[in-house]
Amino acid sequence: MNTRFLLVTVCGAALLAGCATTTETERPTASRVTSISPARPDSVGAMASAPDATAPAATVASAATPATAATATGTAPAVVADAKAVEAALVADRPDPTAPSAREASEARTKEKKMTNADYKLMLATADQSLKLNPKSPQALLQKAKANSYLKNYQEALPLYAQAIKYARNNPDAYYNRGVNRMMMKQYKAASTDFSAAIKYRPEDKESLFGRGVARMQMYQYKPAVGDFTRAIKLDSTFADAWEYRGISYASFDRLKEARHDLEYAAKLNPDAAKSLRRYVGNDGQPTPVAEKKPAGKPAAKPAARRR
Repeated sequence: MNTRFLLVTVCGAALLAGCATTTETERPTASRVTSISPARPDSVGAMASAPDATAPAATVASAATPATAATATGTAPAVVADAKAVEAALVADRPDPTAPSAREASEARTKEKKMTNADYKLMLATADQSLKLNPKSPQALLQKAKANSYLKNYQEALPLYAQAIKYARNNPDAYYNRGVNRMMMKQYKAASTDFSAAIKYRPEDKESLFGRGVARMQMYQYKPAVGDFTRAIKLDSTFADAWEYRGISYASFDRLKEARHDLEYAAKLNPDAAKSLRRYVGNDGQPTPVAEKKPAGKPAAKPAARRR
């Protein structure tokens, strides 16, 4: 039996939230992808701001737009050289040379998740100031889009991501963050396309692979999702969420041995994953029973009344 699973909504910036089973004709109501970084099922997404913000607001302003730094001091030779390198990469459709590495991007997302709404509003204001100087700055457009995503203004963020990509279509961060934004809007096919673009320009980004895997799960594409989670695990063998969601995906097409292996290992890495182990595999090694949906048809005729 090919059981379908329901992925419960995710808030903020952690991927996928509480998991539950559903019938084959039902589809997931949301993904647990969070705005700027994945997390595990049953946890509140990372896109939601944490109360114990550790990233000072000053870091937001300093990170906003490196392109505008030269306007105050003149155009330095190094800036000109960088601009030429960026343009050459754009023309050749190579990854943006100014984009951070996968590790650096992950670290930045972690810091951003811990910021407060006040920090996100400062990020927004800083980006607006930069855009007054350069309305076509892809860095400033991306910062403004991300700030809106963190503030849950998902619809407002979409055109900003589109503009950022228009001027820097080889920037993996723009695609990743738009993918997460679209996940929050339940636009799973579009989100999967964005994550694919992010992977094209930064193949070693485990979070983009995880994001695409989650998007595929939402569309019942469990076997391709397994491939994405497997690649993410190869990049980071301690990526508990990838182990957990690969296990859930295996369970969806009756690969119960593999499902149990992955979910047990995920539980070792993250005790919260034990919930998925119990739900999708069960203590006896069998999947948790799911109520089958009866085929639609005419109601059964009532038995004739007996004559007395």
